[in-house]
Amino acid sequence: MFSLGKGKTSNIEHRTPNIGPGRTPALFAATLLLVSCSRPESNVDKGNRLQILHKGNGQEVQDLDPQIVNSVSEFNILSALLEGLVGEDPKDLHPVPGVAERWDISEDGKTYTFHLRENAKWSNGDSITSQDFVESYRRILSPALAADNAYMLYPVQNAEAFHKGELTDFTKVGFEAPDARTLIMRLANPTPYFLSLLSHYSWFPVHIPTVQKHGPVNERGSRWTLPNRFVGNGPFNLEEWRLNVRVRVKKSPTYWDASSVALNAIVFHTIDSVDVEERAFRSGQLHVTDAIPVNRIDRYRREQPDLLRIDPYLGTYFFRVNVTKPPLDSRLVRRALALAIDRQSIVDNVTRGAQLPANAFTPPNTAGYTSAASLPYDVPQARRLLAEAGFPEGRGLPPIEILFNTSENHKIIAEAIQQMWRKNLNVAATLLNQEQKVYFDSRRQMNYQVIRSTWIGDYNDPNSFLNLWLPGAGNNMTGWSNPEYDRLIAEAGRTADQAARYTAFRQAEAILLEEAPILPVYFYTHGFLIRPSVKGWYPTILDHHPYKHVRLEL
Repeated sequence: MFSLGKGKTSNIEHRTPNIGPGRTPALFAATLLLVSCSRPESNVDKGNRLQILHKGNGQEVQDLDPQIVNSVSEFNILSALLEGLVGEDPKDLHPVPGVAERWDISEDGKTYTFHLRENAKWSNGDSITSQDFVESYRRILSPALAADNAYMLYPVQNAEAFHKGELTDFTKVGFEAPDARTLIMRLANPTPYFLSLLSHYSWFPVHIPTVQKHGPVNERGSRWTLPNRFVGNGPFNLEEWRLNVRVRVKKSPTYWDASSVALNAIVFHTIDSVDVEERAFRSGQLHVTDAIPVNRIDRYRREQPDLLRIDPYLGTYFFRVNVTKPPLDSRLVRRALALAIDRQSIVDNVTRGAQLPANAFTPPNTAGYTSAASLPYDVPQARRLLAEAGFPEGRGLPPIEILFNTSENHKIIAEAIQQMWRKNLNVAATLLNQEQKVYFDSRRQMNYQVIRSTWIGDYNDPNSFLNLWLPGAGNNMTGWSNPEYDRLIAEAGRTADQAARYTAFRQAEAILLEEAPILPVYFYTHGFLIRPSVKGWYPTILDHHPYKHVRLEL
């Protein structure tokens, strides 16, 4: 995974004093001692001493409302501030008790009963009740909030109908709070990954009285998420949010498991350039980076392998295609562009971080699932398809605009694809970079032709990747739909039989790859830098690291 954006920083040039006439070795030693004593303590050294973790967090987060955000950078912070019914084991992320100390599952797998802890509290001291969760779920499913991730709650009975405005009586949605410590959820169908789903931030509770204090409950962009206003229930509280600088959280005294939390604070540094972030790491300002410049990987492998981590990561780097804009409304053109990308060359010569070429959309062996269909690198076939679409040897095809959010790493990948299309198809492509906020707006409004995209699994199941492309799904944003694809995804959702589910998923993914509203490039690994003093930061397939288990050692 590579962080986004660009930035600027200064370098400090270090010089060794010259021992000239009249300067004795003893005086020189004293001078060095004074220089050493006067040098400021680095973030890393001070952090190790005070249990304050400094982490690079990519570009500025757009919000800290868990029900409207949609990025890894925001999850990194929210997972410190909030906790759902279940948590994640730090080593393999299997579900563990969170706000719910235990749960029961009915024999048919469709009813979950959660028993909440009596000592679970909000950061303002209020007790957390089952009704808090019900009201939070009502908010995210409200059509007025227009939450991109509301579909994460669709496994619950009637949740989809309420979200789409087909049902207005929320009492008919499958949530029930018979008392303050009991929460019942009734599902439409057995959902084998349901407990893992609950670790996603869309399922985190929000303190509704605080939301209402600062505006309408269903208002996007409400100011309730600012420091001194934010009320959470996680192991840390929001202390500071300086735009484009940092977000700082401090250990919460009201968290039910505060005695297990070793860190006193975490500082999430907003650094939108991987080069700037790497320099900050070298200068002792960061314990953990968000990413690493691709041109630095080999050097760290050779010279400082103890600082380099390349972990498995359940994600796909790809490009969305706006199928509503000619000539990309042609399946033949989209398929030709897909077949003309040499993915192996990109991972071997451009990214160089042990990524795998993505010939499908779902990463291989996702909970045992692997796509049977694939997108090969097939230039002759790509040329035939382009000619069949009416553009032989690229003649008559207008330039294709590739949009990406500002980042050195994203730029070099876009340039590589630009060159491949020119060489293989005689197709011209122009590059356009936008800052993060503008880029998000362009994607949401579908104001693009081809746009750089990333999808990181919300949970370890192929459904996390394949339900993106349903019509009306908040993260589709391509304009593409296919009734047979929709039917197959629905079929997979109605059975707990894994073999039947995966057969339906494979058939659906074959349709997706054939129609090519997306252009997969590679399956992620997460390359980053980490100090040896950071303990409890285990390699996990979703790159989640529950902070209550992280500590710093001198």
